[in-house]
Amino acid sequence: MKRFVSVMIIIAAVLSVMAGCSSGKSPEKKNDTLVIGIDDKFAPMGFRDKNNNIVGFDIDMAKAAAKKMGKKVKFQPIDWSTKEQELNSGRIDLIWNGYTITPERKKKVLFTKPYLKNSQVVVTLADSKITKLSDLQGKVVGLQSLSSAADALDANPIKSKIKKVTEYSDNVQALNDLKTGRLDAVVIDEVVINYYMTKEKNTFKVLKESLAPEKYGVGVKKGNTELLKELQKAMDEMNKDGTSAKISKKWFGANKVLD
Repeated sequence: MKRFVSVMIIIAAVLSVMAGCSSGKSPEKKNDTLVIGIDDKFAPMGFRDKNNNIVGFDIDMAKAAAKKMGKKVKFQPIDWSTKEQELNSGRIDLIWNGYTITPERKKKVLFTKPYLKNSQVVVTLADSKITKLSDLQGKVVGLQSLSSAADALDANPIKSKIKKVTEYSDNVQALNDLKTGRLDAVVIDEVVINYYMTKEKNTFKVLKESLAPEKYGVGVKKGNTELLKELQKAMDEMNKDGTSAKISKKWFGANKVLD
């Protein structure tokens, strides 16, 4: 009988080890690496350079934070329209790429303190006759799907007067359609269009009236308060020791990081 029990214990132990291996990812590896979900076409926050390397303001910020946390970092390009699902499924640990803090998103994820201000603005071609929001009446407007740009437009009375709103998987496609004349205007993050305007001079103009001010934060899975606390500590240290300011000056030419 004792021999039988011993054999059963051994079998149970072997099955347990096999189950752990079948997951394909050891606990040590998961705890040691932060998998960060990004939109890799969201310059200057996170995008691919001419060598196809993922770079950007948020990329540098995430790397610096991970270093302070004693962790490795892996950037995982995702479909931005499914970002919360990716986070809650466990496929990514953080959403960190120009992720706007909104009341609706607070119901789905935990947020760090805001670290950067932004606004949703309307951009047109430089020679466009559109000069104010009311000029969008009867026009075709583009924006990134399931983004805060959509929320900002929905909240503005001009939305009901627009002829058509076309949604895109990323801002690059929307801006390309603006340049080819398929769109009359694009609703986009101010930090994003400011970057493109430095790269493509005299191509775009931004209306003086913005749709909505907002702030960026890092998204953490609901219930994972330990990771949130650890990350926030690292980000606070980056503000104090000048790391955040240095990264901001690299990408924006000035320190725009919120304390």
